[in-house]
Formats: sequence, C-alpha cells, structure tokens
Amino acid sequence: MLKFVKGYMESIEDVATYPMISLLIFFIFFLILFWWVFTTSKEHIKEMSAMPLDNDNQQNLEI
Repeated sequence: MLKFVKGYMESIEDVATYPMISLLIFFIFFLILFWWVFTTSKEHIKEMSAMPLDNDNQQNLEI
C-alpha cells in the first residue's frame, strides 16, 4: 500500500510544495487564533462564559 502511494506521489510534479502550503495554512490559522485570544476584551469573555448559566436566554422547549 505504501509503495503505491509513494509511487503515485513521486509522479506528481512539484509535490513538495503541498506540505509547505499545508504548514503555512496551519501556522497562519493559529497565529490568527492567538491574536484573537489576546485582543478579545475581558467583558466579552465574561459575557460568553456566563451564557450557559444565564436563565434569561434559555428557551422552553415543549415537545
């Protein structure tokens, strides 16, 4: 099975660029995530953390 995959991948032109593109997308995603975490206001975080405990926002589901 591995020989089949390896042989197939060797036949693709410039196959080495795909792992680099994947790494770049992964790195950029986590940089944006870290930026969002550090720049989010504390009030927003407190509001979101209290949402599950807030009874005013819950809807009564009747079946």
